[in-house]
Amino acid sequence: MLPDPTHTNELDVTSCRALLQSPKPPLLIDCREANEYAYCRIEGATLVPLSQFASLCEAEFEARNTPAIIYCHHGVRSLNAVFYLRDQGYTHTFSMAGGIDQWSLHIDPLVPRY
Repeated sequence: MLPDPTHTNELDVTSCRALLQSPKPPLLIDCREANEYAYCRIEGATLVPLSQFASLCEAEFEARNTPAIIYCHHGVRSLNAVFYLRDQGYTHTFSMAGGIDQWSLHIDPLVPRY
């Protein structure tokens, strides 16, 4: 179950993993650039680079209440993406705190760090 978006913008990697393993997982959006995505990514993620977010994000979401976890390298770009999406009316978007770096450290050490 997703947390209340009025109380948090970020989820730790353990919470993200639990949500991604749930029967109805949220979208997983990687907002890094294509070269970063090519180097490493979390399985099942869709690349929507932050530099192209405004033009591409609507195509990825079925509705304004579509749940999504967004990640980047360390969590700064993904948090900006969440703020942007919430300003656009997307209510259930969350940033993965610490990004793919924390995912690699605490969830899947096979994901390369950089």
